[in-house]
Amino acid sequence: MKKRPILLLSLLLVVLTLQAKKTYTIVVSMDGFRWDYTQKYHAPNIEQVGREGVWTNMLPSYPASTFPNHYAIATGLVPDHHGIVNNTFWDPKTQTTFSSGNPETSSNGYYFGGEPIWLTAQHQGLKTSIVYWVGSDVAVQGEYPNSYKSYREQPLLDYYARVDTAMAHLSKPKSERPSLVMIYFDEPDHQAHLHGPDSPEVSKAVVRVDSVIGYLRSEISKLKIAKQVNLILLADHGMTNIADERCVRPSDYLKPEWYEHIVTGIPAYIFSKPQYRDSIMQALEHAPHIQVYKKEDIPAIMQFGTNERAGDILVKPDLGWQFADTPKHQNGNHGYDPHDKEMWALFRAVGPSFKKGGYKSSMFQNIDVYPLLCRLLGIKPAPVDGKLERISEILK
Repeated sequence: MKKRPILLLSLLLVVLTLQAKKTYTIVVSMDGFRWDYTQKYHAPNIEQVGREGVWTNMLPSYPASTFPNHYAIATGLVPDHHGIVNNTFWDPKTQTTFSSGNPETSSNGYYFGGEPIWLTAQHQGLKTSIVYWVGSDVAVQGEYPNSYKSYREQPLLDYYARVDTAMAHLSKPKSERPSLVMIYFDEPDHQAHLHGPDSPEVSKAVVRVDSVIGYLRSEISKLKIAKQVNLILLADHGMTNIADERCVRPSDYLKPEWYEHIVTGIPAYIFSKPQYRDSIMQALEHAPHIQVYKKEDIPAIMQFGTNERAGDILVKPDLGWQFADTPKHQNGNHGYDPHDKEMWALFRAVGPSFKKGGYKSSMFQNIDVYPLLCRLLGIKPAPVDGKLERISEILK
């Protein structure tokens, strides 16, 4: 008689195991989609994801710019640890300048540290499909995603074609189907740089991206695996207004013979000559609208300053200000302290693994997305800075 309860329990476990279906995860990044754009502008499809699932805001990593943060999301490492310390930076070891706009450097695996989530997944037997995500067309550790789109292949796919590419891969037979899909859109960031975050052009860009999200959700619903799909919508950083007149010029304070190299911008990195390090600090410490730190004195909360690419001295402009002799000639920019509210990024998620009904989560750091993806995919994470416990409350 004692064997019957054990037998029933065993049968129940078998049934539950059979019912537990594999899930698939789609991550969509909308570059520069600030946390408040859904209220500020018209984004019903993005808001619907939040109403059905989970919504919150997300802290970028420092500096709050595109390349450092997309790669932080992918690796779970802060930029100081994965090595992409800004969209443009100086590498003292090779005496070269990395630029996100230069394919010779932006596609060179030398600059990219850490292990992106697509490699973590592939090393554990899963397939991936990545559409234009930062680092996905780079041979990181000598490897690429199973499927990816290269920025060298022009013209780039439009947003709808990017969705169609992802859906085609998710429609493949189970043995060929990717467990992880990541898609990148470059708006509303582009329009916000040109016209500022409060502009009609950004409003139109938000509507455009939201329309694509509506199309994506419609196409997901047509998949045989529709009920097994987790969808995450997020951004890399926010955006603030800038103007040419809000610019501190390094040449007003520094002598060229004091430093080996300087990368101006938001933030700025100074590679000082050792004997002039204190001279630079003294010259800048009373300059308006900037904060200046020796790299060993950067506040721990910024999680920055140990990487040799970050220079010897960090110049951190106040929100809306630049540190450069030539201003950007733009109306919007980012790269500022992630704790400035205008740098916060959007996060929404819906699917079988997430809580339902518009669950409002507390904020977390974007490096926590990597361990979240590992949990969703059922894989073991590499050693990272992100922590699942900061984000796990959004899971069922």
